Amino acid sequence: MKRIITGGLLALAFMVPGAQADDSGWAPEAFVLDNGMEVVVVPDHRAPVVTHMVWYKVGAVDEDEGKSGLAHLFEHVMFKETENLGPEEFTTIVQRNGGQLNAFTSWDYTAYFERVAKPQLRRMMELEAERMRNLKINDDPEGPFISERDVVKEERRQRIDNNPGVILQEQVLSEFWKGHPYEITVIGKMDEVARLSPEDGMAFYKKYYSPENAILVVVGDVEPEEVRVMAEDVYGKIEPTGTVDGTRKWAPVPLLTKNDRIVHSDPKVRQPSWSRYYNGVSQVRDRHAAFALDVGLEVLGGGMTSRLYQALVEDQKIAINVNTYAWTGLHDAGPAVIAASPVDGVTLDELETAVMAEVRKVLAEGFTDAEVERARNSLAASAIYARDSQSTMANEFGSTLALGGTIDDILDYPDDVRAITTEEAIAAVRQVFAEDRHYIEAELVPAEGDQ
Repeated sequence: MKRIITGGLLALAFMVPGAQADDSGWAPEAFVLDNGMEVVVVPDHRAPVVTHMVWYKVGAVDEDEGKSGLAHLFEHVMFKETENLGPEEFTTIVQRNGGQLNAFTSWDYTAYFERVAKPQLRRMMELEAERMRNLKINDDPEGPFISERDVVKEERRQRIDNNPGVILQEQVLSEFWKGHPYEITVIGKMDEVARLSPEDGMAFYKKYYSPENAILVVVGDVEPEEVRVMAEDVYGKIEPTGTVDGTRKWAPVPLLTKNDRIVHSDPKVRQPSWSRYYNGVSQVRDRHAAFALDVGLEVLGGGMTSRLYQALVEDQKIAINVNTYAWTGLHDAGPAVIAASPVDGVTLDELETAVMAEVRKVLAEGFTDAEVERARNSLAASAIYARDSQSTMANEFGSTLALGGTIDDILDYPDDVRAITTEEAIAAVRQVFAEDRHYIEAELVPAEGDQ
């Protein structure tokens, strides 16, 4: 789940077309509190605003068998009540001070976010510290755990079970990651979520919600030393539980062993779509290979100037859109995807034939140096321009460190991606989409009789 509750403060992220990317004067600093909590500070003095995030190194991948959805449910519970904060008081305080708050759960981590005026930073730390150690969980049917369990069940009905595209993606990813801890969607299975107990929640809280398993990221109108003093005074007083052993359920993702086809039909579908999911790579496990794949996919189907878009949308006029992308940002390998939607009168079989014919043609011909240079520069510039957004940077630092990466990984990204050669980019794409590589084909179609 990702929630955004907004008071009077709006985040702004922008890109300036044609501008010269400049990362001068950008100086993140990191340190570790005595209790093991990691801290990253990114000064940004353009406005008297700060983004404050706490990341916990726990996600859906860490759930026990039969308890899917617990990490995500717990994210909900964290907003409810503590020993010193009444129901929903956390949210009320942030809103009353003109701020935003947010939270989200991934397979790999859980993160909590506040963006406020600078004078409110210490208060945000106090709020997060309070729910890190004093969260209230009980078996009251109207209490924080059981009531939010019902909210999550309804969320699943509204956001997944009522969305044909999400249903199809869940089915595909479950097959793609079959046997891997990523197999079950983050929101969990409905029957397993319904069985989660307050005791499950308390055990989860005691094990994972501890300072030595947390990362504090502060981006905004601050200096590292003032954040250090404040963090030591607020978070540094929290004793580590000692229950976090650092082990995670991450594992290599095996290659698909056969081709599969999953079709989902629904009366709500108005635009059919087709896609293929192949085994990709992750930046954590093979950073250079992931960058090479990202560059190659940018050339192949990364936008309106890409090879596939020009051939299938502009020239052949057989598709209304086509793109390629890869999930390289997880700890373990995600899929590399080719996706397209047909124009009226073109069947999905015809679209598939045309798309794959063009893919094979491009892989045989290779890329030009100019195409790869343009793709490299686009990815590098996007990363640098993203530094104009406090929330984007807070997310970048938090997610990178939660996955075991470093600040240097972020700082070095523009140079590292620019270092990818034409030969490396085409080789990465050829390997992922090779004729002997298996895939899952996914088709989203209107229900019978609705076409």
